[in-house]
Amino acid sequence: MPSLIPGYEYDIFISYRQKDNKGDRWVSEFIEALTTELESTFKEEISLYFDINPHDGLLETHDVDASLREKLKCLIFIPVISRTYCDPKSYAWEHEFKAFVEQASKDEFGLKVKLPNGNIASRVLPVSIYDLDIADIKECESVLGGVLRGVEFIYKEPGVNRPLRASEDNPHDNLNHTIYRNQINKVANAVKEIITAIGQHDMKPEEGAARVFIPERTARKNNKTGIIAGSVIALAVIISALLFIPKLLKPEKQTERSIAVLPFKLLSDEPDKQYLADGMMDAITLHLSKLNDLRVMSTTSVEQYRGTIKTARIIGQELDVEYLLEGSFQKFGEETKLIVQLIKASEGSHVWADEYNSKWNDVFSLQSEVAQKIASELMIVLTPEEVEMMVERPTENLEAYQAYLRGRYYAGQPHFSSRNWSLALQSFQEAVEIDTMFALAYGELASGHARMIYLREDMSEARYEMANVAASKALSLGADQARVHLALGYYNLYAYRDTEKALSHLETAEKGLPNNVDIMIEKADIIVTLGHWEEFILLLEKAEKLSPSDANIPTELAMGYWCTRRFRKAVDACGRAITLSPNSTWPYIFKIFVYWSWKGPCKESRDVLQFINKEHEWYLFSLFWQEVGDGNFQEAFKLISDTTEIWGTHTKMWTNPQSMMGAYIYDYLDKPELAREGYAAAAEILEKMVADVPADPRYHSALGIAYAGLGRKEEAIRQGSLAVELLPVSKDATYGIGHLQDLALIYTISGEYDQALKQLEQLLSIPSWITPVWLEWDIRFSPLKTHPEYKKLMSKYAISE
Repeated sequence: MPSLIPGYEYDIFISYRQKDNKGDRWVSEFIEALTTELESTFKEEISLYFDINPHDGLLETHDVDASLREKLKCLIFIPVISRTYCDPKSYAWEHEFKAFVEQASKDEFGLKVKLPNGNIASRVLPVSIYDLDIADIKECESVLGGVLRGVEFIYKEPGVNRPLRASEDNPHDNLNHTIYRNQINKVANAVKEIITAIGQHDMKPEEGAARVFIPERTARKNNKTGIIAGSVIALAVIISALLFIPKLLKPEKQTERSIAVLPFKLLSDEPDKQYLADGMMDAITLHLSKLNDLRVMSTTSVEQYRGTIKTARIIGQELDVEYLLEGSFQKFGEETKLIVQLIKASEGSHVWADEYNSKWNDVFSLQSEVAQKIASELMIVLTPEEVEMMVERPTENLEAYQAYLRGRYYAGQPHFSSRNWSLALQSFQEAVEIDTMFALAYGELASGHARMIYLREDMSEARYEMANVAASKALSLGADQARVHLALGYYNLYAYRDTEKALSHLETAEKGLPNNVDIMIEKADIIVTLGHWEEFILLLEKAEKLSPSDANIPTELAMGYWCTRRFRKAVDACGRAITLSPNSTWPYIFKIFVYWSWKGPCKESRDVLQFINKEHEWYLFSLFWQEVGDGNFQEAFKLISDTTEIWGTHTKMWTNPQSMMGAYIYDYLDKPELAREGYAAAAEILEKMVADVPADPRYHSALGIAYAGLGRKEEAIRQGSLAVELLPVSKDATYGIGHLQDLALIYTISGEYDQALKQLEQLLSIPSWITPVWLEWDIRFSPLKTHPEYKKLMSKYAISE
């Protein structure tokens, strides 16, 4: 079948080494998946060529003939880049890859085409299935005439570097956080953009390729005549401006300097050392953040561009920055190699680049040198104070520094897991044991322990003590370090919800890190615990403008809009977060909760459930209440029928044993004996938890509900009230809501309807997820529906949207 464009043989030519299609036949599977995706991307049929016949004359052992040259006359060339493909002696490299580049450079469209949005794209669309050595990368770039960018299908674990499969056994262990289905979609979308551009071709092919990475400065000529002539012309221009264009003399608003440091690549085939490349990137980003005259994107904002095929122009537009810094790093023994490239985003051109080969013990000097060089290239004049901050060394012990970087790596993983945070804490602990004067490691250690408390993973006295000791050491050793104060801000917020101390540390941190978006986000987290919802929303809206590619910001905004009952805005914010980070779970969860408050369990909320990881702690909770809300009680019972599991819900908000969740349904179905059995089994579990962790309000709330179901009214109310005292809304305006709701439920089950309605009116009158719609579908509050005051509340607080 001919190409969509007359005169071309195929739309797509796929080039690969036969070695890469042996075994699990990765290339064949890729082509099948891509063909299916293209069918749903294009209205027209796309012609795609790849060699499946070893006797076709296109493989390594055959001669080049006219048929190959004809087949190479295609719109897009997709090479499957592997370690074996990058071999100049191979047939695929010499007679397909290089031949297409040469041929396309001379045809009517050129090797590079202008997309409808003004960006430039190459007609070579690499698909990478292995991380390459630096020599192979340079080999590819020498043919392409520019930076090697493509869609990555690479699965990485410590010691693992292989092609990403369509069905992975442990997809969340992939350090690249890529999903096969999404990568296929990226290839199809890139194909569509290029073919659309070719179809609308109305410009000259771009001439040449940007091969020069380090621009040379032209030497000045000593030309006296030229100087005199130039001076006369300049004088004439100045006089004209003075006489006729006075507006030109008005000072223009200075363009804000801005930069994004993109995720650094690891040069070596050792994915377990990715933390070193990430640490180098993080350190350079931190140094640049210390400059008053430079806006620096947060590391969270740029994470989505790890392995991206987007051009510098597109990334610059999406992040709204002038410059990008790309880098690659490798440590082999005590030697290191760092390659950095500063790119003018709007032009896609290299401003400066360099390669540093140095000793590992010079790593801090190297980080400072690179940051200062970038500032110089951006024409930023450093103050003595800024230079002093840049040359600070966090530790004198490099072994401790490596342990610290490992901790930062695990703590920075996009999805919270107890395993990752345990590894992070283990690494930070190792760092401070190696260097007992390492203030920053103590700060991260305190923050990490506090996070485990905040997420209710461990609220033991021992955990508090570990957090306190680390915080005390961090403050005594690093009172002058901005990042230490940032960590201590989190410690005070997470461990004690002490907003006053947390804000005080943030103000100190802000002096040393004047353009750090993370500080703004942490401020928002503190403000919302105080119940200042409007300030919380305004601060995050501002942060989103400064860091538009950070998915965490619209996710947090979604929570703010949800609890302030701006449901359409909440759904939109979830959509933005999902677009930025489709693999993150919380945007989907918030979207479900928003619908529950707005419309109740509905088709829209059920449709979102399919995107939640079944292993996530909120998955069972979400699916259970969706089924209950839809009246599918038998399906709900099936979800809690696994006798090997104790908890139906065990999250940072609620802890409900499976037996109690079943009791809720039996209560509603008027089966009191079965309900009582469930409440009794739950009480036995919860009494033990209250004894073990008496400071955790979740267990008191849940035990109060169980006691209410058993008819032990006074004990039930006492437990529910104690939970509210331990974490009142005045102390935490988000997590305190859950305990108020539980107390209302305790009153309802106990038959104290007036008190229940009083609690519910409080929840309806303040920012929360409780709405008349929520109460209508939540079967636990059904006994209140016949009460006259209930109907008044439903009318008084009816949803306006």
